[in-house]
Formats: sequence, structure tokens, C-alpha cells
Amino acid sequence: MSTTIPSLEQLHALHPLQQPTYADTDLLGRVIAELRKRPPLVFAGECDDLRAKIADVAAGRAFVLQGGDCAETFDNGTALDIRGKLRVLLSMAVVLTYAAQVPVVKLGRLAGQYAKPRSKDTETRGGVELPAYRGDAVNGLEFTAAARAHDPNRLMELYNHSAATLNLIRAFVTGGFADLRAVHTWNQDFVRNTGVEARYEALADEIERALAFMVACGVDKQAFRTVDFYSSHEALLLPYEHAMTRVDSRTQTPYNTSAHMVWLGERTRQVDGAHVEFARHLRNPLGVKVGPSTSPAAAVALVDALDPGHEPGRLTIITRMGADKVRDALPPIVEAVEATGRQVAWICDPMHGNTFEAANGYKTRAFSQVVDEVNGFFDVHEELGTWPGGVHMELTGDDVTECVGGVADALAEADLPNRYETACDPRLNRNQSLELAFQIAERLTDGRIKRVNPVQEYRVEDF
Repeated sequence: MSTTIPSLEQLHALHPLQQPTYADTDLLGRVIAELRKRPPLVFAGECDDLRAKIADVAAGRAFVLQGGDCAETFDNGTALDIRGKLRVLLSMAVVLTYAAQVPVVKLGRLAGQYAKPRSKDTETRGGVELPAYRGDAVNGLEFTAAARAHDPNRLMELYNHSAATLNLIRAFVTGGFADLRAVHTWNQDFVRNTGVEARYEALADEIERALAFMVACGVDKQAFRTVDFYSSHEALLLPYEHAMTRVDSRTQTPYNTSAHMVWLGERTRQVDGAHVEFARHLRNPLGVKVGPSTSPAAAVALVDALDPGHEPGRLTIITRMGADKVRDALPPIVEAVEATGRQVAWICDPMHGNTFEAANGYKTRAFSQVVDEVNGFFDVHEELGTWPGGVHMELTGDDVTECVGGVADALAEADLPNRYETACDPRLNRNQSLELAFQIAERLTDGRIKRVNPVQEYRVEDF
């Protein structure tokens, strides 16, 4: 592992994609210099802990639940908003832990997901063309020339909002909010109040009996109160990610201290590109997204570049195929990567390949297609004898109306305008998220998935 990372100038020479265009480069330089002096948001030891947990995922001993906003915004990073997303993720994790009978690695798409790649550099409305919205870390959502200008000062806001979010999350997960018994109460409320199918209520009752059994056996009640929770985001804005990278004094290796895990997106994963060149020097656990256009050879080239040492826990492959393509496009990629001898974690992103425009003009996703892609992901791994290591979702704790379908809400396209609040892509609301967790739980308990290497120990905090 390298003790240095390429300079920004070296990365710029590789013509990085999806980067902001700053008019004031002197201001950008001052902001980057200030960010380099700021304290890290996460610590090397925490990243090492996550890497060890992802190694368990790769070995079939754990399951990843990764979720959060499509694009966080500065205005919506309130305590209520953060609490709502955390509550949904913890509720889902309890269901999945009980179903899979393995620890669930809880990985938030939080505290840094403020930038988004875009298919076009500009947006036109009423004959007016302005720069596209690239997330609050770059510019504003309001369609004005002033708001859409790329502003380096927003990188400092990105840091400050990420720090505040992480501070609150740490307080929540250690201060009693994440108490296992309280989290399960939320699941009971869901199955009782939303009219979902009886099989969900049966699973919730099983979990209730299991918790009662642990208490009766004398399990320390204090152990119910805390959980492990990690942050992640797409490493898109190279000036920010580079400025937040530090060389750890213990190991003399570079860690990106903006998040425990960072991933490369479908648009920036070129094996000879700037983002791969930057990421391959980091000691953090890494993710990379692959879509249906990825060839097996391209996937192998990526894992060769990002995981040259064949280190378990180093690399997570996040597949985003689309419900209609996953069963055909995924198997050759899995077979090619597995043939390299690496232990990577395979995670399904059932969101990004299933976006469409509703008749009323709203960008949306159908819950049924999200479920179908998850089932296709499980089908592929069942057939190949590999472990379906987790799911990656865009979700919120609010009662938004952004994705259609679901038994609990049964949202139709006509419902979309009611509470369509996302800054970018449509998210599952809290009922849809919990319903999906129960459906995944059924796949994990149906006996068809091979347990590669069952877990040997269980801790209460693994819930």
C-alpha cells in the first residue's frame, strides 16, 4: 500500500469527469488549504473496523444494509431528518439480522452525499440555459444564474454539515436511541398500522419472542443500547476528497477521512481515470458501481486496479443492473471476478437501474421493479453458489411520495405531487423501505441461499 497519493495536479492531468467548473480558482485554492487543516471526520481505526466487517460479508458471514438520501441538502440536514433516516435503517437492520442469522453491517449513505453526477452539464427551462444542479456541495437547486454558479465555498459547507451529521449520528447510536427493544417497537407499529401482509406480522412476533428470550437468559440490558454505524458516500469531488485525505501516523498509509467507506460511481469508474487512480491509493474500504454495460473483462480490470493485494474487505461491488437485465447481465460479471480468487462483497443497488418518467412528468421508480431486481440479484447468487452480500438503497424516513407502489401505501402516479421532496432522484419512503426489508428477509430465510461460512459468534450490537 502506497504511503502517498497523487497530487491534484496529477489527477487533473487525467481529465477527471463530472467535476465542477470554478471561475475563481484562487478561492478554490484557499478553501482546499483550509480543508487540509480541518480535523478528520472519521478515523483510520474506524475504517479498519469496517474493512474487517466487509471481509465477513465477502465470506458469507454478514450482510450489508447501505442506505440514505440520493443527495443530501444543507437545508434538510436537520435533527429530525437525520433521526428519521437512522430510524428506518435500524428498523430494517433488526428484521434482516433476525432473518439472515448473521450480523448486519449498517452503512449510511449519509454525512457526505452532497454531490451528484449528471448526464448533462446544463439544464434548459423556458429557453433559459443554466448549469445543471450537481448537489449542494457544488451549486444551488434554485434555477437562477447566481444559485447555479459553481461555488468553492460550498466545499466548506459540505465539511461543516457532514461533521454535524456525524456528531448527531454518534450521539444517537450510543445514547439509547438505537436501543434494540425500541427499534423493534417501530417494526411492530409498522405491521400493525399499515395493513401489510400477515407474514410480516408473524416475523415481527418471532423477533419479539427472541428478544424476550435473551432478556430471560440474563443478557446485559446495556448491550441492547448501542450499535455500530458507518458513513459512506460517492467520492466524486476530487478537490474535497483529496483535501480530506490524511496519512495515518500508525501505518503511514493514506485514509480518506471524509467517510469510512467511499465508492466510485458508474460514470467515474474508468480504470485509467482520475477517480480510480485516486481511490486505489486509499486504505479505506472501497466500493465501485457496475451497470449492465460493464463487460466481465472491464470488471476484472477494475478489481485488479483497486484490489491488487487480494485483500478481503477491501472491495465491494455494487451492482445496478435494472430489473429487466439483472438475471442476464450479472452472472458473467460475478463469474469473472470470482475466478480471480478475490473475496469481494456483492451488493445490489435496485434503485438506479429502474428510474423512469411518469406520465405527469415526475421522475419515479416502481416498488415492484425494485423488488424484482433484488429477487433477480438473489436468483443469480443462488444459481452461482455465491453470497448476496447486501443492498444499497436511496430512502428517507419521511412519508414522501416519490416511488410508486408498495402494499402499505399503494402509491399511484397521481400521488407523486403530494410530497415529492427529493433534490434529485426518487427515494423509498419509510413504509416502502420497511416493506422491502421484510421481503428481503423472506429471501434470506427461504433456505435457497448458500451460507458460505456461517458466523461463529453473535453479539447483541450486531443487530
